[in-house]
This record gives sequence, C-alpha cells and structure tokens, in this order.
Amino acid sequence: MKTGNGRYLAGAVVFLGGASLIPAVLVAQVPDSTRRDTVVFEMEDLRVRTTRPVVTTSGASAVRLSLETPRLEPIPLLEDALRAMPFVQVRENSRGEAQLTLRGTESRQVAVLVDGVPLTLGWDARTDLSVIPTDAAREIQLYRGVSSILHGPNVLGGIVEIDLASGEGEAEPPGSAVQGGIDATGAAVIGGKFGSQWSAGSGSFALQAGAGYRSRDGVPLARDVFQPVEPVPGERLNSDLRHASGFLTTRYEAESGAWASLSTFAFGAERGVPPELHVDDPRLWRIPETSRAVTALSAGTAWGETPLGEGDVEVSLGLDIGDMRIDSYETIDYDAIEETERADDRTITARLVGDHSLGRGILRGAFTWAETVHDERIDDGPSTRYRQRLYSIGAEVEHPVTSRTSGFWSGVRLTTGGSFDHANTPETGGVEPRDPIAAWGARVGGSAILGSGRLHVGASRRVRFPSLRELYSGALGRFVPNPELQPEKLSAVEAGFTETIDALSGVLDWQTVLFAQRFSDAIVRTGLGDGRFQRQNRNRVSAAGLEALASVVWDQWTIGGDVTWQNVTLTDDLAPTEQRRAEYQPELAGSLNLMGPLFAGIQGRADAVMVGRQYCVDPELGTDVALDRSGRLDLLVSRDWSISGPFRRLQATAALHNVTDAAVFDQCGLPQPGRLFRLSFRLF
Repeated sequence: MKTGNGRYLAGAVVFLGGASLIPAVLVAQVPDSTRRDTVVFEMEDLRVRTTRPVVTTSGASAVRLSLETPRLEPIPLLEDALRAMPFVQVRENSRGEAQLTLRGTESRQVAVLVDGVPLTLGWDARTDLSVIPTDAAREIQLYRGVSSILHGPNVLGGIVEIDLASGEGEAEPPGSAVQGGIDATGAAVIGGKFGSQWSAGSGSFALQAGAGYRSRDGVPLARDVFQPVEPVPGERLNSDLRHASGFLTTRYEAESGAWASLSTFAFGAERGVPPELHVDDPRLWRIPETSRAVTALSAGTAWGETPLGEGDVEVSLGLDIGDMRIDSYETIDYDAIEETERADDRTITARLVGDHSLGRGILRGAFTWAETVHDERIDDGPSTRYRQRLYSIGAEVEHPVTSRTSGFWSGVRLTTGGSFDHANTPETGGVEPRDPIAAWGARVGGSAILGSGRLHVGASRRVRFPSLRELYSGALGRFVPNPELQPEKLSAVEAGFTETIDALSGVLDWQTVLFAQRFSDAIVRTGLGDGRFQRQNRNRVSAAGLEALASVVWDQWTIGGDVTWQNVTLTDDLAPTEQRRAEYQPELAGSLNLMGPLFAGIQGRADAVMVGRQYCVDPELGTDVALDRSGRLDLLVSRDWSISGPFRRLQATAALHNVTDAAVFDQCGLPQPGRLFRLSFRLF
C-alpha cells in the first residue's frame, strides 16, 4: 500500500547571501506601547501553571504557547500545537489536511505567518497544519477576533504567528536541545537543535540549526468506529506518515538596537489520506511526495530619533516554494492508480512596516505585497499555470485618551485604522481572467484599567479574496469550479475583561470575551447531490458567543480550563427566511485541566476536552448530518532532572492519550486516533 518512494528534505535549506547592514539610529526609550496590541494569555511550562494573563495596551485577544510543555510531543507539528490551545478547533478534512476553525471562521479566514511570511496566501489560501514543523519556533501565538489590520491581505478571523528569529527587542540566546519519543504503535520521532551566540563588532550574532524526523505506520482506531476494510486490526486505514524537516536561523543585533535576521525551514513528507467512513465513494488518495521550503529575510531599526520625532522601520522578504503529488486510486486496496495530480507552488512576499511618534500617540503603517504561482498537471497532460497578486496598505493610530496612569479608570488608549486591499488573477489556466477586485478595511479598538483588571473592546471590517483553488480547481473531480465567486466580508465586534486577583485561597487569572461577527457573501461548501461539491457565496454566516479562560494556582497545584459558547448560523440566498447550522461549528466546546506534584519529583496532569454537537453536509445526500457531542481524557506524568554537561535539564514524559478510547470525530467520517500510550524525552 505504501509507495516508499517519497522524496524527503533533510536538514535546513542552504541559504545564499547574508543580511544587509542596517543603518544605526540613536537609541531612545520605547514608548509604553506594543506593535501587537493584544490581551495575551501565556500557556507556560507544566511545572508552573496552566495559563496566565498578560495584558498590554489595546484591542484584541490572544493565546501564546510554549513548545516546552510536556503536554506536547517532541518537536510537534503545528496541528499538535494548536490542538493544545484553547478556543480553537482543529480538524482533519477529507484531503488528509489539518485545518482550524475559530469563532465561526474557517481555515481560509485565519492567516498563518512565519516570521511575517504568510503561509496562507498560496493556491488554496490556507496551509495544512499536519505537515508544518515547529522545531524552529521560539513561540506560537494565536490572535483571535479583531486583530490589527497591518498583517496584510486576507486576514479576517484570526492569525497564527510563528516566531523563529525576527522581531524587535533583544532576543533570548539560542539554545540547544535533543528530543525524541515513541508510542505503542511503534511510531517514533527524533530531533535536535543546536545554537550559539557570540560578539560581532558592536553587536552580537546568533545562529541556530536543527532537524527532525518522524515516522508512523498508522494511527490506532477507536472503539465503536467501524471501518469496512481493516488490513491491520485496530489501525486506521491509509494513515501512515514519513516526515523529515530542518531549519536554520541567524540573527544580528547591534548595540543601537537595530537587528537583522534570516530564517529558513523545510520539510518533505510521504503520507496516506484516510478515507471518509460515512460515504460510499470516499477519496482514495495517497500523497507520495510533498515538500515545502520557507525563507524569511527581515531587518529593522531601533526606536530612535527622526526629523519629525521618533520612530522605527522594519522590512522583510519572504519566499515560499513547494511541490506535491497526489495519486488517486481506483479501489480501496490502493494498488491501481487512477489519476495523478502534480503541483508546484511559489509565493513571494514583501513587507514594509513603520512606527512613528504622533504627539503622545503612535502612528503605525504597513504595506504587504504577495504573488503566488501554481503550476498543475494531471497525469501526463500539459501543465496549467495560475497566478494571483495581492497587496494591502494600512495605517493605525494608537493614542492615550487620558493622562491618568493609575486609579480605577485609567490607562485608556484608543486605536483606529484603515486599510485598502487589492487582488487580481492575471493567469487562470487558460480561462478568461476575472476583473481585479479592491476592498477596504477598518478597525477601532481600545483598553482601559478598570479596578484591578483591564477592559478591552474592538470592532473591525475586513475582506478575503477567493483563492485560485476556490475559483478554478476541480480537485480531481470532487469539486465543480466557480470562477464567479465574490470576496467575503467580515464585520466583527468584541469586548473582554482580564484580571489577576487573590481568590479561592490562591491566585486566580481569568479572561472573558464576548464576540459577534457576520460574514457577508460567505464562501461555503455545498453538496450537489451527486457526490460532488461546489463553493458558493451564501448570503450570510452569523456568529455570536462567549469565550472564558481561567486558572487558579494553589501553591504547586493548578486547575484551569476554557469554554466557548457560540451560535453560528447560515442564511441561504435560496431560502432567506430559513437559517441553518454552519458546518463544523459546535455550539459548545471546552477543556478542563488539573496539574501538580505527585511524588518523588513527578508532576502529573489530566486534560479533559469536550466538543458539543456539530453538523456537516453529506455530499451524497445533500443534507445536514449531526455529529453528537464527544469528549476525551488525556493523562500524563513528567519528571525533570538537573544535569551537567552540554544540557542543563532532562525531562521525561509518559502520556496516555484518549484514555477511554472514545470515538471522537473531527469531521463526518474522519475520527481522531483511539487510545495511545507515548513515551518521550527532552534534553535542554
């Protein structure tokens, strides 16, 4: 069944050239503001706590994830990391890709950025989270809701930002680590990274490199999940993976605060695509070759004097290249290839960001340009080329409303901004190109200290242009193209409160956010009743709800959790008086965790995750099908030792995932793995 002939990329992409020197500017005190205007929750190491709110000046809400938590397997893929975050639902789709949903948004409405390079401006306007490695990441942040309009085009419902080496401010010295693990199925992962920092002229130079490899023959099948064909008892059909990755990051920091960085990562993989279990004619795919390399070159000045006051500038260039081969099979035996699709992708981005003082406030501006090219060939036929160009220009002003810095109602700051976005498709596979599209966006946000906490509010309007795949792809006969698609428009508001107080004989950190948003001309997948889909603009998708996150720390014990309640409805142009539930948008979802010391230095953790009822469209029936509520329980124990030598700490973890072997479905006919025991270690 396995081809065994996939091409793997091992190690980091070799980069050419070096970072250009940046003109130094006079050093000045940076104002009390931040480019990322967020209310942040940090998911810290198991030894400390679950979550802790850290509040900045205004506007939106976010979650920050540390990759050193024992809850994650060593060098996790982006899918695994995001599944550990609150408020976000990650699911496997029928193409074998991991996608996320957030506040009623779909994966194409959430941007994924690596050192400012968007991974979601390509052929499909989204990225497969199940193959993106995170071994180079310093941290991952998930911005929800009304985030800044300066992140570029096609940013609607949120942002996943992966920080490798770029960004202002003094960075921590690069560390070294070796990580590995094995589970009960024989799946294994191993990887390492090594870093060094030294003085270079009037500044410092840092370098880090690493590589990882993971392999599995299949994932376990949960009880009560029926699979018509089961070559290996208890194993999900066609769920194997071979994945190799590598990265290299460099960074120079001058004494003045100016900096330059170059980061690059690459991966290559061979994998199966598990067939859907709820249809008679599922996709029978394998992806014997998929590879990707992403490089970002960034540089920035320090905050310093200018002819008009004080400011800084940051510029970045990005290159994202990849290729994929998809084999479609005639039968579920996967022994006769019916059709083969080959694709090559290239996306180039350029970004300029600047900040400048404006009286007591800050003026921020950004320009982002991107071009994506997709070459596609079916079997031995001719190659077809598609091309899309996008750009976005925006500006925001953040200004203190009051001069009070303490008291019950103080620290009031207001942010307002606007953007202009543009898209065109000059090459469309031989089809007449559509007319260029332009749209505007706007945002207003603010925050204030209210008693012992901080209140934040925000509202925005954004657009997303249809991707090349949505407009023109037939997906090997599964979709009917629709080149008449119009851009989606999102209007959103949110209000939240964050506080850290002494309560319940411990320290309580909590945040509550109310949100409401509406998508006009929302692009949704519609079943045509013959086993095929088509993407269509449906009049409106409305979402409203509440997010709550809290943790209480008693000495060394912590209990925490999150809950999302939302009502997401779809109003159809064909039946404007009727409302339907949107696909894969559960009304209720949440988690609860407990952690603390057990004995002999061993830490324990229990995580319970629940997802409420949700709905999908059956492609053969053309009707909504309900997925009942489900839940899972994960347990782990971990111990740290202080050691000598090149590493300072050894961490060993034993975890039992899905303890009850529950049938948990990401999507109709696509279950999550069953019960799985894992052992892992980390040397830091």
